Amino acid sequence: MAPDNLHLYQLAFTHTSYVRQNLKGNQETNERLEFLGDAILGAVIAEYLFKKYPYKDEGFLTEIRSRMVNRESLNSLAVKVGLHSLIKVDNISGVTRHKFINGNALEALVGAVYLDKGYKDTKDFILKKLVKPHFDLHQLTTTTSNFKSKLIEWAQGQNRSIRFEIVGQKQSGSTTEFTAAVVVDNDIIASGSGLSKKKAEQAAAEKSMEVLKSTGAILP
Repeated sequence: MAPDNLHLYQLAFTHTSYVRQNLKGNQETNERLEFLGDAILGAVIAEYLFKKYPYKDEGFLTEIRSRMVNRESLNSLAVKVGLHSLIKVDNISGVTRHKFINGNALEALVGAVYLDKGYKDTKDFILKKLVKPHFDLHQLTTTTSNFKSKLIEWAQGQNRSIRFEIVGQKQSGSTTEFTAAVVVDNDIIASGSGLSKKKAEQAAAEKSMEVLKSTGAILP
């Protein structure tokens, strides 16, 4: 699939730090493409899982999609396909060590393909070049990740106080969606939702681990 607009792809690999270091004035970076690509990637994978698992409920589909498009997963995928070697960053300040730059560039690439080729070609690119060659759906759907236990173990090891609070619930017909928050040392780290209190706490724990990893509090 040859590109029609090469500038879009060059932009997808231009991190904001590179612009600050090398260019003057109000220059474009990959952040807007990243925003667009995040939405397109999520939509394509949601549709793919919806069709592949016709008898699974919303909670199952949401969890598997989350495992596929979380920061850790996208960063690993970007490295696998070699995108990390194409990203323009400010090497002087050591931005290359920020691991999420790779996954963000992958999202920006998806955004570039979408603007250049449209939804159908982007969907084909995501499924044929990213999802099917690099995701083991059997492993994803059979492995249980107990993020709550991992987070509690981390907090105990760091002598930090931690608690899980149900901070909201929303009724829709016969279905109740709960929202849980993770509180570490009286600071709310992240919140998550689920169709049971347990699932909400797991979702909040998973998001909290991503936040703590991004700040260096938890090693990847």
